[in-house]
Amino acid sequence: MPIDALRAQLPAYAKDIAANLGVLAEETLLSNQAKWGCFIASASAVGEPETLKAVTIAAREAGLSPEAFTAARTAAAIMAMTNVYFRATHLMSAPDYQDLPSRLRMNRLAHPGVDPVDYELWCVAVSAINGCGACLDSHEAALRRRGVSPVQVQAALRIAAVVNAVARTLAVETLDHPQFSGL
Repeated sequence: MPIDALRAQLPAYAKDIAANLGVLAEETLLSNQAKWGCFIASASAVGEPETLKAVTIAAREAGLSPEAFTAARTAAAIMAMTNVYFRATHLMSAPDYQDLPSRLRMNRLAHPGVDPVDYELWCVAVSAINGCGACLDSHEAALRRRGVSPVQVQAALRIAAVVNAVARTLAVETLDHPQFSGL
């Protein structure tokens, strides 16, 4: 299983992250599509190649449809744009910016091509990685309106947190490679 291979790449100091990754791969609080879409969206948001490759293989082996795979990657791409914009307008002290329309095209948010609940979960996961409180609040509220429980949202957040930690740990380990000696 690619997740086990990914876990094996983690150094001893990341033992807890490796354990959490294994647990989350077996998570049952979310549907298979919602879970593996969270993995894909999170790995896409972080962009570390080894993590993205392993998660992609695992998601395909788990039966994630091509449509869901594309939608999860779309969630990561759209959130890469909106998280920056809305985080900035939320953090700026001048209220003028919050009242302006974003004028950013976001049609896939309304028509994701998959179950809207799954897509919103993926947006929450990516927004957590990108640190956008405004987007987290917006997507979490949409999930609550659709009857999603807090523990299901938490599962998406846990996946995002662990995938982010895996990717960052592997990126740091890459710097310990001999080609980077002397840095």
